[in-house]
Amino acid sequence: MASSTVRPGPEDRPQEHDVARRLLDSAAMLAYDPATEVDWETPLDKDFHGASPEWCTLYGTAYWHEMTDAQRKELTRQEAASVASTGIWFEMILQQMVLRDVYAKDPTSADVQWALTEIADECRHSIMFARGAQKLGAPAYRPHRLAVELGRAFKTVAFGEAAYAAILVAEEVLDVMQRDWMRDERVVPFVRTINNIHVVEESRHMKFARAETRKHLAGAGRVRRRIHAFVIAVASYVIVTSMVNKDVYANAGLDGKRAVKEAKANEHHKSMMRSSCSGLMDFLASARLLTRSALVFYKRAHLI
Repeated sequence: MASSTVRPGPEDRPQEHDVARRLLDSAAMLAYDPATEVDWETPLDKDFHGASPEWCTLYGTAYWHEMTDAQRKELTRQEAASVASTGIWFEMILQQMVLRDVYAKDPTSADVQWALTEIADECRHSIMFARGAQKLGAPAYRPHRLAVELGRAFKTVAFGEAAYAAILVAEEVLDVMQRDWMRDERVVPFVRTINNIHVVEESRHMKFARAETRKHLAGAGRVRRRIHAFVIAVASYVIVTSMVNKDVYANAGLDGKRAVKEAKANEHHKSMMRSSCSGLMDFLASARLLTRSALVFYKRAHLI
């Protein structure tokens, strides 16, 4: 992402480099190769869910109670694959923004080397998610056309806190649900491994995104802060509402029209999203990014 128009002063740089250096050290000690860590060879065991059922968009609805156990498991597998596909889409946006941010900067510095390390992580994650979705027996789910075009525009023009805070929102929402999935013995083992890898490595990415958001906001005036708060909220809304493609229901053998209707009205799922994002909302509030106009989109996405 493009650099903020406000440059950090010399007194800010040592702390910035310290964060990057610590993250580089952590990555050197604890990193995974999904090609060898994940069991890609064992055939899919359909006695398992693809995600914790409590995270399913239909969990607790009348339709959920009518479904057979096999249908519930198939739906969680399709939804897990859809979340993975959305993750790939946003990781591609993230990689381009980070590359723009470090373009022409000093490659010997810790912060540029960390940025390149993060990009390498995201490349591996995208391949891991793609193979995981394929093994779950799902098609290539993609966001709707408007979301794709908005993402294209966002990754081209977003800079500073707008870019890093949006990255943080996407990573935080995924992180909370995947922490549940990786511990859940009802979830198929290879998906639990994928989630564990992603949680461990994304924790470093989130630390960097928080630090960068704070750094860029330090020099932001009131108008810029309000504009970027709105942009971050819109980006968050698009990301979160794109996670579960409506085609998952038909692909799980359900009545798609009825499933979409019940999912939209599912208060349990809305509550899960709100509770999982409490820490994220606290951070955005502390950064003064929960403006009145931004709150409209967070509420519509059921993040607050």
